[in-house]
Amino acid sequence: MKYRIDHDLHLHSRLSSCSGDPTQTPEAILRYAEQNHLSTICLTDHYWDSAVPGASKWYMPQNFDHIAESRPLPQGENTAFLFGCETEFDKHFTLAMPKERFSDFDFIIIPTTHLHMTGLTISEEDAERDERRAALWVERLDRVLDMDLPFHKIGIAHLACSLIKKSGGYVAVLKQIPDAAYERVFTKAAARGCGIELNTDDCVHAEKPEDEGQTLRVFRIAKACGCKFYLGSDAHTGKGLAGAIAPLARMVELLDLDENDKFPLPTLR
Repeated sequence: MKYRIDHDLHLHSRLSSCSGDPTQTPEAILRYAEQNHLSTICLTDHYWDSAVPGASKWYMPQNFDHIAESRPLPQGENTAFLFGCETEFDKHFTLAMPKERFSDFDFIIIPTTHLHMTGLTISEEDAERDERRAALWVERLDRVLDMDLPFHKIGIAHLACSLIKKSGGYVAVLKQIPDAAYERVFTKAAARGCGIELNTDDCVHAEKPEDEGQTLRVFRIAKACGCKFYLGSDAHTGKGLAGAIAPLARMVELLDLDENDKFPLPTLR
């Protein structure tokens, strides 16, 4: 059976500092889900736990008490609205949440490609060199996969997104990663049982056919290695919600995904 677009597991509300949209409320997000016949959605505001040192000034307010203000989440008649988070993974390979918090979430997103945060997720020296960014793409994913995590509810976010290197340079970074490196880490990811995210950003920033080919190369290798995929719009605003589904549907078509390729959707605790 063809992969059904019945979920969105990467969604931000106005509580994420980068939203800037006061209308991006749980109620508005639920309406988006119902209008698009999504049976499962997950709120994943940015999160750095107060018990973990090293938060930037931007991240410091994004603690558990802050993102928990959205609870209780409204539930739809045919839509389950889960409580999750997008935590952080810094340049020292430290996860921004302690193990004690894992059970507080239905789903946990870890972004290994947040390489736009110079000084926090990548050193200033490494930020200047595409070959280091490429090496870190592999090493950061490797490090997460080696952690003691509840992988059945872990998603790895936007692996082919523009945040790898802003100003259009991310494709040059992806080109430097050999197929063998992708195959090794994706084989490990499949064995761990985590979800690999297909993100709207992965789909919309490629300006040339060869750029899109690099994005597709990442996920085609992941598919061949047995990885399972979930969809995440990463919408931070109402405008983001409005344009979320079409790019994801196109990615599903280009990768020729079916229901056997779907990550088992998390459920309400």
